[in-house]
Amino acid sequence: MDYFPVCLQVAGRLCIVIGGGRVAERKVKSLLAYGAKVKVISPELTGALALLRDQAQIEWLARPYRQGDLGGAFLVIAATDDPAVQDQVFAEAETNNTLLNVADVPNRCNFILPATARSGDLSISVSTAGRSPALAGKLRRELESMFGPEYGVLLGVLGALREIVLARGYAHDDNKIVFGRLADLSMAQWVRDGLWEKMAKHIQDVLGDDVDLSCLESAKVKYQQATGAVI
Repeated sequence: MDYFPVCLQVAGRLCIVIGGGRVAERKVKSLLAYGAKVKVISPELTGALALLRDQAQIEWLARPYRQGDLGGAFLVIAATDDPAVQDQVFAEAETNNTLLNVADVPNRCNFILPATARSGDLSISVSTAGRSPALAGKLRRELESMFGPEYGVLLGVLGALREIVLARGYAHDDNKIVFGRLADLSMAQWVRDGLWEKMAKHIQDVLGDDVDLSCLESAKVKYQQATGAVI
């Protein structure tokens, strides 16, 4: 089955996880990392999930799934190996047009979770359409070694500069050219090597000598915090 790649905004939205074991724990932590409002439905919880409940980071229904539990959910993850429960959850999700992922059961999913390497706001995802999560995981680890914290820091700089460019009110096509010139792939290496003056010169060459470069100061601090590098 082919899946349409998409990034979802889950912050503040109700996401339900059915199951309270190790798989559910991983899914819950991922959802919380992106600001979701998480409800867990399970008779029991792992120690880590219990701690999240005690900290009021998740809501817990301490019982098995029941028909009607998915009401109001933006998306649902079924982290249970009980085929009967999987079938019931799938039927309700289909009726409600709710996004559903059943862990390790692709034919019960209308969306799948890719393996994702993340650095700040940079996310690079790998999907095998559910055919080999193990391969996707290995590729994710390879990507993590290739795209380190310098890329997250660089993205923060480019994001700040984007706001400056947009505020100038130029035409869309002109902005596109400027953004293309700004996003030099060498910039990640400059961050790694501490070549901040070179970074500043590149930005000024594109945007002019009077451009606000305060974003570079915060970038230096963030990179130092992420890596322990001496500035």
